[in-house]
Amino acid sequence: MTVSIVRFGGSNCDRDAERALEHLGIDAEIVWHEDGLPAETTGIVLPGGFSYGDYLRAGAMAARSPIMAEVREAAAEGTPVLGVCNGAQVGCESDLTEGAFTTNQSARFQCERVYLRVERDDTPWTEAYDEGEVIEIPIAHGEGRYEIDEDRLAELEADDRILFRYCDENGDVGADVNPNGSKHNVAGVLGETDSVAVLMPHPERATLPDVGPTDGRGVLRGFESP
Repeated sequence: MTVSIVRFGGSNCDRDAERALEHLGIDAEIVWHEDGLPAETTGIVLPGGFSYGDYLRAGAMAARSPIMAEVREAAAEGTPVLGVCNGAQVGCESDLTEGAFTTNQSARFQCERVYLRVERDDTPWTEAYDEGEVIEIPIAHGEGRYEIDEDRLAELEADDRILFRYCDENGDVGADVNPNGSKHNVAGVLGETDSVAVLMPHPERATLPDVGPTDGRGVLRGFESP
C-alpha cells in the first residue's frame, strides 16, 4: 500500500503529509505531478501550499495538470483521495467535490487552531471519531471560505456529504466561530463517494505529539480503510 502525495510547483505541505502518514505506519511517497501516478498507488493526497502561486484562482492551474485526469480516474475506481487546504481547492477545481474555496471573509491569511464538529462517523476519514465529536485541527489559509449555491448545498446536506463544520469547543456552530465565512460553517465535504474528501484544516499538522494536538490522526487513518 502506497499513498501518493502529489507535488505541484508551489506545494509546501507535501513533506508534512509524508511524515505524518509514515508516523502512522502508512507507506507514502511524494510524486512530482509531471511523472504521473505510480502503478502501486493505493491512496492519493493533494497537499497544501500555494500551487503556481495561486494565480488565476487558488488551485485552478494545478487542477489542469494532466495528473489530475489520473486522479479523477482513480477516484472513480474507489481509490481514497484526500485534498487538504490548497489540495481542497485543487479538488474542487477538478470537480472531485462540489463548491469552491475563495477569499476569507476577513480578507486576511489566517493561521490558528480551530474546532471542528464531526458530522458523520461512517466514512473512512471519520470512523475514528464519533458523530458530533469535537476535534481540534489548525488552519492556515487566505482562501478558505467555502462557497456553493444554496440549492446545491441543500443537496449536499440531504445526501450527508458534509464532513466537518467549524464550531466552538462545545460543538455549537455559529458565525462567531466561523474563521473564514464558509457557508453554513462547512470545513470539509465528501465527493460523490465517501472515499473522496476535501477539507481546509490541516490534519497532517495535528498528528505528531511533539508539535501539538493529535486529533488529525483519525482523518489520515482513512488510508488504512479497505
